[in-house]
Amino acid sequence: MMKSMSTVVVGLCTVYFAHAFEHSALLERNVHMERSMGLKQRTALYRDVVTILSRAHSDLTVYPSAGVLFVHVLEREHFKGEFPPYPKSGDGSNDPITFNTNLMGYPDRPGWLRYIQRTPHSDGVLYGSPTAEHVGKPTVIEITAYNRRTFETARHNLVINIMATEEFSLPYQAEFYIKNMNVEEMLASEVLGDFLGAVKNVWQPERLNAINITSALDRGGRVPLPINNLKEGVYVMVGADVPFSSCLREVESPHNQLRCSQEMEPVISCDKKFRAQFHIDWCKISLVDTNKVVPVYITRAEPGTGILPDFGEYNPPPETLKSRNYFSDFLITLAVPSAVALVLFFILGYSMCCRREGVEKRNMQTPDIQLVHHSSIQKSTKELRTMSKNREISWPLSTLPVFNPVSGEVVPPIHPDNYETTSMPLMQTQTNLQNQITIPQQRPSGKWYS
Repeated sequence: MMKSMSTVVVGLCTVYFAHAFEHSALLERNVHMERSMGLKQRTALYRDVVTILSRAHSDLTVYPSAGVLFVHVLEREHFKGEFPPYPKSGDGSNDPITFNTNLMGYPDRPGWLRYIQRTPHSDGVLYGSPTAEHVGKPTVIEITAYNRRTFETARHNLVINIMATEEFSLPYQAEFYIKNMNVEEMLASEVLGDFLGAVKNVWQPERLNAINITSALDRGGRVPLPINNLKEGVYVMVGADVPFSSCLREVESPHNQLRCSQEMEPVISCDKKFRAQFHIDWCKISLVDTNKVVPVYITRAEPGTGILPDFGEYNPPPETLKSRNYFSDFLITLAVPSAVALVLFFILGYSMCCRREGVEKRNMQTPDIQLVHHSSIQKSTKELRTMSKNREISWPLSTLPVFNPVSGEVVPPIHPDNYETTSMPLMQTQTNLQNQITIPQQRPSGKWYS
């Protein structure tokens, strides 16, 4: 039994040391190749494509080139091994893991480096294009994985040493806008290789590199609606060492520029080479020749030492403050607004009380017949209001006389002195009057009238 156990231990040690030796040999071979090749093509995935792709398996060092697209994949499968085992087999595939990346000692990443992870069940991707300003400056990125089920974390470091590429300059740069891709889909090595292969067939350069990839949302684009499998869109910039081909120059023709201004698709002869997989908006293509671009130098002030100059000993204010006269503040705050309000009050009072025309002037400008009518209406209204308060008064003098409509005889108003006014209704009719006058009526002729 001891012999079998020793055999197992020896076998495990052999496997461990073999794995460690293989890993160290792989790293040593990569470093040796990096140093031997120098600034030449370090990772040739698709012919002359110099795009750095790496996998997160441990704390490692990468050597991207300035001005060349750098892509680093954070694999969930690797970080799952650092978390506790799952109660059931197969639960690990559903375990959500998110990543947080930042520059060591700082809360965020460098300005040229971006990170994207669409869902907690997908891999994270670090990508970007370093510039010549970062050459020779090691950049340490802290990668923290969060297990959203157990709330445990695992941390790795990624050391980025940016190399210079003066002898591999790519002066001709073209930026394409691909409408049917998201940024994480375009960062996949297979998709990016297919796109660079299509561009190489159209452009025919000796060297072709992906310089940068940017999501359309970072350029001010709108989030697409979740219908018809719409994509966000992505901008892909590539560089080459030869001038632009005639196919790429077709978008600059006046006919295609007119079609673009009318929001119509331009006619490009080489579009069919991309249409099978990539839908390119040719109106948004950008062709830049860096040899003709005038460099703009921005003068920046030299940073100081961070120490303030010596202005002598600080002299704080005395504890006893001088008395302050608030009379001027009172005049400005209260007296002046009060005076202005008083003047406005007098002006308004004079306009409303002293500038009235008066009743006499109004009557002089009013016709006599209108005054008589108005006076009679007022008198009748006054008498009716008085009668409503006291019903035992005499009949109003303004009552019109009763007349016979046939004979025209005028009958004076009825004002009996001995009439009981207390039982008199407010509105009398001719049926309850003592001296009622019967008005004769004309009888129609006919024997049937009675």
